Amino acid sequence: MVSKWKRVLTHLVTPDWLARRHFKADVLDVIERAIEESEREHRGEIRFAVESVIEARELLAGVTVHQRALEAFAQLGVWDTEENSGVLIFVQLVDHRVEIIADRGIAARVEQREWDEICRSMETAYARSEYAEGSVNAVRMAGQILRRHFPAYPRNPNELPDRPVLL
Repeated sequence: MVSKWKRVLTHLVTPDWLARRHFKADVLDVIERAIEESEREHRGEIRFAVESVIEARELLAGVTVHQRALEAFAQLGVWDTEENSGVLIFVQLVDHRVEIIADRGIAARVEQREWDEICRSMETAYARSEYAEGSVNAVRMAGQILRRHFPAYPRNPNELPDRPVLL
């Protein structure tokens, strides 16, 4: 476990641009296409968010990556889908952590361990500097889960933006 002070220091000395260097426009384009393809096969909505540094006051308050993911889930409106089937894939770059938050419609049907497996898979890929591959694979894995529980209907509106967001 990383000490609170080491975590604060790491966030303070890491420039935002350095943390985001693996998520340039071309990588975001690939992830966006993977989300678009996935969402054709199910009624869920996938959002992908990448956060680099966290403000010092939040770090000192002990805010966790999970709490930051919950904030992003609300901020990005992932909860605001017709069938409550939104899923947020949240990447915290400086902490080297991934969280997946699923809205209540899908969370009631899928055990957290399935989402956690996707998170660990991404973290492993990122450790090998395979950011695009790890991200696309995670979108596909999340899509398989959504397809199982929310298969596509003829009416399948795109309720949330597909473009990954940098926070």
